[in-house]
Amino acid sequence: MASRLARSAIGAARLRPSIPSRTLPALTTSLTSYRSASGVPAEDPKKKAQSIIDSLPGNSLISKTAILSSTAGVAIYALSNEYYVVNEETIVALCLLSIWGAVFKYGGPMYKEWADGQVNKIKGILNAARADHTEAVKTRIESVQQLGSVVDITKTLFEVSKETAQLEAKAFELEQTTALAAEAKSVLDSWVRYEGQVKIRQQKELSETIIAKIQKELENPKVLQQILQQSVTDVERIVASKAQ
Repeated sequence: MASRLARSAIGAARLRPSIPSRTLPALTTSLTSYRSASGVPAEDPKKKAQSIIDSLPGNSLISKTAILSSTAGVAIYALSNEYYVVNEETIVALCLLSIWGAVFKYGGPMYKEWADGQVNKIKGILNAARADHTEAVKTRIESVQQLGSVVDITKTLFEVSKETAQLEAKAFELEQTTALAAEAKSVLDSWVRYEGQVKIRQQKELSETIIAKIQKELENPKVLQQILQQSVTDVERIVASKAQ
């Protein structure tokens, strides 16, 4: 079984075009020169090693060392027995991993800083909106508290309006009574004037009737004789009374 796997691995290695080992130093040199030209600060090897050790699974240094040694042994065994051959796919994978690692390493803090800035900006906007809303609510509460005496003022105004309505009703009644009295007085005055006119007319008719009757009686000689005799008798009585 092991020989069969070895033969298949050797066949795959022969079929796949591999990169010569002499090209690896040139590639490493170019990567190193590109890194130094990019101005990226070099990390301390101790910190780098410590970060790699911390990234390994395990709770103790012994377990992490065992995992790292076993992984290195398996890799060396695979490479020495040509179970795995370094080819262009491996270089591409390493480049991609390096690029993604650099992106996560250098772009992660910038993205985190930008995200924290956006979060803080949104928090500031929300806090400002909450503060404005709180201030508006407080202002509204104060304005409502200032209107606390509106109930008493409304009650007073209602009482005043009630009294005003009563006074207006009384004034209307008095106005109607005055108008009725004025109309009754005008009717009574008209009746008095009518009765006065009737009395004057009756007296005039009576006087005219009496004058006409007297004038008619004066036209009778007997009446004139009687009046003359009565007058003479009255004159003699007056003279006789003065002589005594």
